[in-house]
Amino acid sequence: MKVSQARKLLETDILAAAKRLFAQRGFGGVSLDHIAREVGASKQNLLYYFPSKEELYRRVLHGVLDVWLSYMDALGQYPDDPEQALREYIAGKLRFSREHPDDSRVYANEVVSGAPIFSAEIAARVIPAVQADVAILNRWAERGLCRAVDGRHLMVLLWASTQVYADWASQISLVLGKPALEESDFAAAEALIVDMVLRTVLNG
Repeated sequence: MKVSQARKLLETDILAAAKRLFAQRGFGGVSLDHIAREVGASKQNLLYYFPSKEELYRRVLHGVLDVWLSYMDALGQYPDDPEQALREYIAGKLRFSREHPDDSRVYANEVVSGAPIFSAEIAARVIPAVQADVAILNRWAERGLCRAVDGRHLMVLLWASTQVYADWASQISLVLGKPALEESDFAAAEALIVDMVLRTVLNG
């Protein structure tokens, strides 16, 4: 294996290990020594790739936002069909929770703690995406395609009802009486959330 390939693989392993640990323990509960041990590298080697824990954390969160925002692009894909757009949005957010639970938990840990490290990036990347979705909802309402609702609160409601299946998965598993969430649980959640949202937002 070429040196450049080996370095790229190690960097990828470092980011994956850091994400797992930050998801489990939060920023303050993780040290560079923890991450180095997780990947079987020395702390000095890790510092070659990431000069500080904060820089590594920021890199992880940027990756998380890349994935998260990619699942939030549904409304703009169906400009004339609010029902399909909302169905796809909810399905996508639940897929994110199912397929990328550590991403969701890293982001949740940062936000719950007051976003002390990543607030500027959240403001720069998340808020414009929300504003764009709210503008779409407002245009639908103006055209009579849906009821007029406060789009900001609707977005918060959709995030809360979908990301909870990642951030609070252990509690939901206890409620459902099973060791871990299954694909059928996400399907059941999707059906219920879609039904509730469509009944509230759509006309008729």
